[in-house]
Formats: sequence, C-alpha cells, structure tokens
Amino acid sequence: MTAHQEVSRDPITGVQIRIGVMGSASEPADPPVAALCRRLGRAVAEHGACLLTGACQGLPHEAVLGAKEAEGHVVGISPAATLREHVETFASPYREYDVLIFTGLGPMGRELINIRSSDIVVVIGGRSGTLGEFAIAYEEGKLIGVLTGTGGITEALSSVEASLRKDTGAEVVYEGDPARLIDRLLVRYQSPGYVCPCWPSAGEVGRMKVKR
Repeated sequence: MTAHQEVSRDPITGVQIRIGVMGSASEPADPPVAALCRRLGRAVAEHGACLLTGACQGLPHEAVLGAKEAEGHVVGISPAATLREHVETFASPYREYDVLIFTGLGPMGRELINIRSSDIVVVIGGRSGTLGEFAIAYEEGKLIGVLTGTGGITEALSSVEASLRKDTGAEVVYEGDPARLIDRLLVRYQSPGYVCPCWPSAGEVGRMKVKR
C-alpha cells in the first residue's frame, strides 16, 4: 500500500478491514472474467482494505495480482501445513503474499478460517466449494458481496438466497462493477446502522474503547 492511501478501518476495533475473496481455484479464468477479478483486487487495495484469500490459484489469485499492482496488503490462508506442502501438494502461489498462514486443514477445512477471518466476503465465480463458503458466510451473518458477470455459482446465488428464508443477520450485495461493489460494501460496513452479529455487545465495545 502506498503512503498516500488511507487505510479502511473497522469501526469497532480500529484495525484494517479484511475483505475475503472466494472463488474458483480449479479452472483457468476467461480473460474478461480474469480482468474483472484483477479490477476487484485493485479496488480493495485502493480503498485501503486488506485482501484475504485461500492462497490458491484461479480467480482469487487474479484478485491478488490486482491488489499487488496497487501495492495493497494481501494475506493468504493456506490449506497446507508447510510451505513445501503448499507448493508441491497444492501447487499454490506464495510470492505475491505479504502474509501466509498455514492451517494444515486442507481446502475444505480452511474455509471456516477464511470466512471467520474476513470482515467482508466477496464471491467471484466458483462452484460447489465457493457455494459452501457463501453458505458459511451467510450462516455467520457476514456482509457478502457477489461480483456478477463472473459466472459459476454467482449466477444462481440470488435464487439460493431467496430460498433460504432464514434471518442470520447476513446482508448480500450484488454488483457487476468491481470498484462499485467494494465501495458499496465498505460504505455499508462502516455506516452507523450496520451491525455484524460477530461484534461484541455495546457494553463490551464501550469498555474496549475506554481501554484504548
């Protein structure tokens, strides 16, 4: 992140907001979709947020490359237990990350870490694995963005959401322009009316602020 970029901070903790990007890691992206994902990553960096992914190939890595083009801060949550396993078993990238966290939990096991470590979750393309990440984020009441026009499960998520009929506190934003999606998500997350179910109670927040 360049010196002139202002960091987007969590209104409760004051730390940098983490935007998790979840999507297909198994198939090469069509050039137009890859371009959208790179623009998404650049938008995260330009808005001063931290980009978090599963440290995988595919669409999330396109977002990582976009974030690094804008000198953003990138964290990867690896399914591997070591760098060697990360590279040799999962054939995953590592050079573009500022921080790599090795979970040793495998691709499905680390999904919970991905979601719970993200303040905002963005879905791009993807198939059943990405649908699972959306379901976890929805169940845990996260603020979720869906980058439309990226194919895969994103084409069905509005219908899936409508069929859930369960109030978890989650909010889902659909948008086809990457920069506008990130802007809308951050404005909502930092607005006075937004409350995440994962936040402490008002009394605990007050005590946290006093301690600072």
